[in-house]
Amino acid sequence: MSTPHPIMTLGETLIALCTAGKHEDLWQAHYADDAISVEAVPMPDGQREAKGLAAIRAKNEWWSGAHEVHEIKIEGPYVHGADRFSVIFNLDVTQKETGERWQMQEIATYITNADGKIHREEFSYAV
Repeated sequence: MSTPHPIMTLGETLIALCTAGKHEDLWQAHYADDAISVEAVPMPDGQREAKGLAAIRAKNEWWSGAHEVHEIKIEGPYVHGADRFSVIFNLDVTQKETGERWQMQEIATYITNADGKIHREEFSYAV
């Protein structure tokens, strides 16, 4: 039996930790301190990019505070070369302020640095 490629293992770990809601464990163990998160459109603060783990945490805290996630399903990982993979997030969410509920699908691509840590994540979705 062959050993799984490290990028595939990282993708599977990301899926397991996201599914379990263990984002802090994911960031601490698998993200570079200077990681960048890029959204398809600007966030409420007007920025598309969150630079550094503190900014990524703050973005996630905003999302969690503004939305109730009823269900999340994650497909993948889909490996592209030695340094990147993508996953597909399927979400059923309600915006807390308006009570509007909708289903959302986004593709997240994660790119690693030479140390095997995620240093960039990019989210694509219908806007």
